Amino acid sequence: MGRVPRIELPSGLERRWQALRHLEAAVQEALDRALQNEHGLSVSEYTALAALAYSDDDGHLRQQVLAEAIPLRQSSVSRLVARLERMGLTERFHCPTDRRGVYTQITDRGRDVVTAARATYVGVLQQALGELSGDRRLAALIEQLHRDTDPANPPQG
Repeated sequence: MGRVPRIELPSGLERRWQALRHLEAAVQEALDRALQNEHGLSVSEYTALAALAYSDDDGHLRQQVLAEAIPLRQSSVSRLVARLERMGLTERFHCPTDRRGVYTQITDRGRDVVTAARATYVGVLQQALGELSGDRRLAALIEQLHRDTDPANPPQG
């Protein structure tokens, strides 16, 4: 095979942004593979269930709030919620005071699934970050992720 070209983006900001994108893509791939194999969930499905399960609003959120939490576009969240509903993991209902407002509620089965999937999610996240920490372009980003920035809410694991 021929020489592999070296790409050097002009500014540190561009290089760090590109490194962040590489880090996210590698971790996302590992998470998707593990969650799909072990729990039949995509990362987006897990993230939506986790947002619902760990919200301070008794497991239900307006779809607009859910879209911002994940983050996904509103149209993508509608399709995602429909899939989760077909799987019996969520339910949708209209706001009693504003019929235009659509809420998504996690079901008991959804809570069980997200609880089981969380161990996989956190384990794969830690493993993937550990494997990638040897890459000098990514090491500082990974170190930042491990830093505790909220003493009232220490990192888990």
